[in-house]
Amino acid sequence: MDISPPTSPLWIKVVLGAVLLTCLYAWEFWPSKLPSVPPSPHYSVLTNSREPITPLPLEPPDLDQGKVALGKKLFNELKLSHDNTIACASCHQLDHGGVDAKKYSQGIYGQLGNINAPTVYNSGSNFRQFWNGRAATLEQQVDGPVNNPVEMGSNWTEVISKLQKDPSYAIKFASIYPDGITAENIRDAIATFERSLITPNSRFDKFLRGDTKAITPKEFAGYQLFKGYGCISCHQGSNIGGNLYEKLGIMRPYFRENRPLTEADMGRYAITRNLEDMHVFKVPGLRNIALTAPYLHDGSVPTLEQVVRIMGEHQLGVDLPTEDISEIVAFLKTLTGEYGGKPL
Repeated sequence: MDISPPTSPLWIKVVLGAVLLTCLYAWEFWPSKLPSVPPSPHYSVLTNSREPITPLPLEPPDLDQGKVALGKKLFNELKLSHDNTIACASCHQLDHGGVDAKKYSQGIYGQLGNINAPTVYNSGSNFRQFWNGRAATLEQQVDGPVNNPVEMGSNWTEVISKLQKDPSYAIKFASIYPDGITAENIRDAIATFERSLITPNSRFDKFLRGDTKAITPKEFAGYQLFKGYGCISCHQGSNIGGNLYEKLGIMRPYFRENRPLTEADMGRYAITRNLEDMHVFKVPGLRNIALTAPYLHDGSVPTLEQVVRIMGEHQLGVDLPTEDISEIVAFLKTLTGEYGGKPL
């Protein structure tokens, strides 16, 4: 099958559009002078509504707490898998940044998946779910691992049968859902819990709210570089990403000719079969990024320093200096937030 990058006029427009957007951000935000002194009132010039990154709300989302509690129980429920060994929390560990720190996650019978597990934290802010965006909502996303033969290897008939044998589930579902234990209600409860997994109050959020001592001069310089180089064109908003698709290797090819492509490498193409979607992925959000190694869809990059260098080369067409990489990484480490009022 010919999977070479398309060269149609529409593809060229997409590339040129991305380059233009990057240039516009660079023009708008490139620093004329980086700070060399401790934080001072001049930082306040950034703490305004023009910033492309916005802090997460400090108040928890307005959710049905009964559904949140039930969803949390289901999120940790091994019965969702065929052999009762895998739960959602197996791959999305809340005490490890919402991931499992593995290149590929392990499913039933020790099987390995073919793509890196994204964090579940702040997933409610994503405009689509999964790396290739095949699920439009968190509810739809729940269907994926439950029915995937490599992950949980089950089906809703089997799952419902197991849960119905547990009196505590029968009582809890009946108190919230008039029709009791159904696939739709299981999906709804888990998705509601996942929407509660926001991580506000990172040091950078505090800085955006006006605390000029929340970040160091090096971290501030890294933010300026993050904007100036154009990283901000894909990573912005409250989740610092998660709100658009982008090709991996837009400026320089990422996928090597001597490396066989997997279905996961194909990105959106695996769903649409449109060549213009080859290697196009949902841009991940960067909140808590310091906790979610290894990086990229293939889990091939173990450190932040390496992934920043790779993004510079393949997404921006720039060979980033070591000092700039160090400062950008320092900024990225300020994006670690809190969950349940405690630092992650």
